[in-house]
Order: sequence, then structure tokens, then C-alpha cells
Amino acid sequence: MNGALRFRTATCVVIFALTACNTNGGQLSSLPSSGTSAAIESRADGDVELRSCERRDNNTFAKLEPCIERHSLWQHLAQFQQIADANPGPHGHGNRDTGRPGYKASVEYIAGLLRAAGYDISVQQYVYGNSGPAGRPTFTFPGANAMYDDDWFVARNSGDGDVTAHVQPPIGASDGCAPSDFQGFRRGDIALLAKSDCDFNTQVAGATAAGAAAVILYNSNPGPDGAGYEARLIDPVKVPVVGVASNALGDHLLLRSRHGDPALVHVAFHKKLRSDLDYNVIADSHYGDTQHTVVVEGHLDAIYGAGMLDNASGSTTILELALAMAKTPTRNHLRFIWFGGEEIGLLGSKHYVGALTPKALRDIAFDVDVDVTATPNYDITIAAAANARRAKKFPPNVIPQSRIGNRYFMEYFNNAGVIARNNPSGSNGTDSLSFGYAGVPNTGILTQQDCCKHRWETALWGGFLGNYEGKIPSHNGGCVDYPGRWCDNLDNNDPFVLELSSRAVAYVAFMLANQRHFPSR
Repeated sequence: MNGALRFRTATCVVIFALTACNTNGGQLSSLPSSGTSAAIESRADGDVELRSCERRDNNTFAKLEPCIERHSLWQHLAQFQQIADANPGPHGHGNRDTGRPGYKASVEYIAGLLRAAGYDISVQQYVYGNSGPAGRPTFTFPGANAMYDDDWFVARNSGDGDVTAHVQPPIGASDGCAPSDFQGFRRGDIALLAKSDCDFNTQVAGATAAGAAAVILYNSNPGPDGAGYEARLIDPVKVPVVGVASNALGDHLLLRSRHGDPALVHVAFHKKLRSDLDYNVIADSHYGDTQHTVVVEGHLDAIYGAGMLDNASGSTTILELALAMAKTPTRNHLRFIWFGGEEIGLLGSKHYVGALTPKALRDIAFDVDVDVTATPNYDITIAAAANARRAKKFPPNVIPQSRIGNRYFMEYFNNAGVIARNNPSGSNGTDSLSFGYAGVPNTGILTQQDCCKHRWETALWGGFLGNYEGKIPSHNGGCVDYPGRWCDNLDNNDPFVLELSSRAVAYVAFMLANQRHFPSR
């Protein structure tokens, strides 16, 4: 049934005519249209109760859970929207991107609240290299009229250069995810790679190892509006990478190659390097054994504007939990972190983990990543380390020791009567990768973003085929990772999903914070 969240013993309409239910089928509350401020009732008595949550010892989860409440969550989320709107970017839209005033204001908002709540706050500064094209980049071939910043972009973390060569797609079935896909690749050509199951860095690495002088990445199935998307490389590469090609443009190049008439493409751009400051917000509890520290983290930065779903929603989840745990002693130490620069290469978490002493790193017993928690046309998925595309790069302890966090997430949803599954892509692209590479066990939650929700997912969680967020139902890609749409705003979130996900995070963090034993690393 479209628009229904599937519980084990109850079916509850959740999207657009939002209703929450308990596992016995009893109706708890009804909310109007998803993602609107009208969906949150103003209750003075509730505000008083929530403020008391921040002053009391929530030493059982039964006490903690009701403190994670949609009214308060939505107020914090709305504050991030106000911050974005008060700090428009160069295109005039609300903006919280790394390096913009809206991001710095978000840092100050969180740091101020948690300092007042009694946490030890540090705002960790780090310098990052920020590169952009010097002058106007070139991407041309005969018969094409591809517009920069419209049909194509320079991929983040791309190399630079000046290349004129024929376009050549891989011959394998996995679009450049396997070395065998590049057998017979003509050295010096430009590799044309469609979005596939592996990450972009894997595709580019395979292409360059085969001798590609440049790479074009495109989405072979973005939807009926033909929109492109901006490919973001996690790690820097040496060759020029065109990070967006519209569907029509990518298909045109592919068909020409398949018909024996590969396009002769000219790619040329040079990078202008500068150094900028970025910030992580770190809040340490006064309680618990610091030799067994549980980190609850997510990224605070946005991409393409306000970034309300990605990731003001996850940032709000962490903030609400930290406020509710401010006066609660725990067996293990709790540390809450809001990272910068995630959207442009996991910069904040890489810096944080890389700056730790060996002992400080060993003291981190577990990491919980919170990235996107309020998707309107949602799935409920757990970011299991085992499913990460780069799982083979983790030290051998990470995957087996991460299972306890995954089990706590599953335990919460099972007890709530809510279906949950491991995310097929695991922790890909999230800050928990930085912890995983360093040997820290981790888990996380993702309610999904962009496109496309499939029939098997609607069978589990209801909703609609197509976009998880943005225009629903639709297959045009959504708001989050698409340049020029500027629609990842407050109304791109769902208050019920935000509360449900946030309570699950609270359960996992509470259980880990009181865990009696963690395996040694």
C-alpha cells in the first residue's frame, strides 16, 4: 500500500498523511503533511518536560527515550534552516557549505548549546587545501554544446591537465569496477565510466592503471529529466576527471564508441590552490571511563545549500541526544563530534582521526555515525561496516567487532516493531570510514537519499518508487546531491522519521555507553 510504513504487527500511514503506531496496532498520533512546520504541535508542557530532560539523570533508556521528541528535534532542525537562510551563498540561496559563513554559524550554534549544557567543548581547526579551476575549464568535442556548470563539472578532488583523445568505455560488465573491465584499453584515451556498484575512486584508479589520460564519469540512469550529478572523489587523483555529464551527453558518447565512431574530446583545466580553515565541534561528557570512549558523530556541513536532510537531520539527532545525556553518568565515556568537510572528502574526520595519538585512538572503543535521519520516502537501514565498498581496507578486527553496534540498532527496531535492514552500501562515503580505516569498530544509520527506491523497498517500508526525497514520487534524482536545485530545505525532512531514527541512535549510544566489555584491538 503506497505511503505505509510496514510494522510487524501494525500498518501505519506515514508519508504525506503521517501516522505513528505502536506494535499492538494502536494509534499514537497523527500528523499532517510530512516535512512542514505545521506537523509539529506547540506544547508548553512538553517544552517544560524536555527542558527537565536536560537537567536530570536519564540513567535508563526508559527515561531517555521520551526525551528524544519530534517537537524539540524539529525546533533544532528549523534553527539550522534559519542559519542557512541568514547566510546565503553566491547563488542567493540558504547555505551551510564548508567554508561558508553558514557553516561557521552552525558550529557556533552547536558549541554554544553544549557549552551551556556543561560539556567540555573544543572547536578543532584544521587547514585544508581548496582547489578550483583556474579560468574556465574546457570539455569539448565536435557536434557538442556542453555547458560548464550545467551539463558538466570538474569532479571534486580531480587532477588537472590538457588532454585531447578519443573516448573509450570499459569492456566489462561492471563499468570499471574490476581491473578486467579495462583489458585492451588503449593507453592515452579518455575513459567513459557510468556510475556503478563501486565508488568513483575505484573506477578512476582502474582506468588510470590501464593508461587513461582523463576520465568522464556520468550517471547512466538519472531519470526522466536527464539531470546529471556531480561525482565527488573521496581521494585526490592525478588525471583530469569530468565529474558530471548529463544523461543525454553520456549516452551520446557511449553510443558513438559502441558504433565505432568514438568522439575526439578535448579536456583541459588547471587547478587554483588555496588553503582554508575548517572546523570540527567536539563535546566531551564529564562521565565515564575515557579509556573506553564511545564516539557519536556525523557531519555538520552541507552541499549545495542549506543541507537540511544531508546532514542537518543527523546533526540534530546528535545534538538532541547530547543535550538529553548532559547530566547522565555512564560506564564508558561519551564524545559527540560534528565534522566539517565530509561532503568534499571526509576532511574533518580524516583530520580528527589522523591527529589522535596511538593511545587516544586505542581509547575509542566504538564509533556511531549519524548521516541522514529524516528522509520522507525513507528506508530504515543500518550502515554495517561489512557492506562498505572499501571493507577490504579495514583492519581485520573492524567487521567482527562492529556487529555489536549493528545488533543494537536491530534490537531497537525489532522491539519497536519496525523493519530494518543493513544498508547495501554499508558505510560508503560516511565519516565512519575514517574510523574504520584506523581500526575502530563502527555502525551507523541511513534513511536514504537521492534516487531510486525500488519495489522490494516499498514492499518493506511502503512509500513510492523513485526518489527517497525531493519531488516524490519521481525519478529525477532528488535534492541532496544535485547541483542547481537548492531544494534540500526543511520541507525535505519528515518529523516522524526524524524522531524514530533519533531514538534508535539514542538506544545504540546508551547501550554502548554502558557496555561492560569491548574486545581489545
